[in-house]
Amino acid sequence: MASAGPLQLRWRPYRFALPQAMVTSQGAWRERCGWLLRLQSSAGALAWGEAPAPPGDEQTLERALAQLPAQLPRPELEQRLPALPAGLAFALGTALAELDGLGAAAAGGWRPAPASALLLPAGEAMLAALERALEQAGPGPLTLKWKVAALDDGQERRWLEQLLQRLPAGARLRLDANGGWDRATAAAWANRLRGEARLEWLEQPLSPDDQPGLEALAARLPVALDESLRQHPQLLAGGWAGWRVRRPALEGDPRPLLAALQAGVPRLMLSTALETGIGRRLLEHLAALQADGPTPTAPGLAPGWRPPGPLFCRDPEQVWGAAA
Repeated sequence: MASAGPLQLRWRPYRFALPQAMVTSQGAWRERCGWLLRLQSSAGALAWGEAPAPPGDEQTLERALAQLPAQLPRPELEQRLPALPAGLAFALGTALAELDGLGAAAAGGWRPAPASALLLPAGEAMLAALERALEQAGPGPLTLKWKVAALDDGQERRWLEQLLQRLPAGARLRLDANGGWDRATAAAWANRLRGEARLEWLEQPLSPDDQPGLEALAARLPVALDESLRQHPQLLAGGWAGWRVRRPALEGDPRPLLAALQAGVPRLMLSTALETGIGRRLLEHLAALQADGPTPTAPGLAPGWRPPGPLFCRDPEQVWGAAA
């Protein structure tokens, strides 16, 4: 563990536009923003973190950031951390874990992630993206995720038929509704997909407020929870027997998740909130731990959904400099 003494906190804002809008049932993401953290111990050790702002709610994070002193003893910082917005807790927890040795060469360094699932855009654009994915697919297993519940349901189901016709037998498919279906719509999709060997899961098919509906649907075919986990944190502690999609950057302090993955907790899938290279460094490390666990699966890192540039490299100094 790093030496005791006051910690120096420096923050730097970042903002970037996505190469294309990410359309979901909850709207469209066109840009991401937040703050980077440079944490320095009294002994001069550096550690890094990232605090992504919730879409459409930068002010909450900014107000909380303004109330954090630039210098704090670690015990006081740890005491404050649980009450902070999730983004700030994620940044600080990441940096504190690094001060304690996470990513150090003696511990094996920062691990790279296994091959990611490919994220297909919503709507008809899925078809062209599918063809590109099939053309570029390597010899390993192909996992695809498609954003649904964003456009007319009847048309989406027709596109589904085209997708299933082109999908190789050994591929895996995740359908992400972001809570956008009602029970009748979800049941119609379940009727079509029940017994479909290539379906890995329906991701958050119903609203997080409809837990009975989610449980009934999960009795028919695989269901993974995403948004439900953040609105009902008790589900994080094992209140759901199926897959749980974990987005560390949106959940707060990542150290409990790190410990769970090190302990081999099953059916956790690591997914991105479109972080910079600093947040992605931790996400890839967690995904590597998941791949070593009892239920390995492709992480959701959304390759191709970030612009190029040093803001997304693995060197935190370069990321910090790119945000200037």
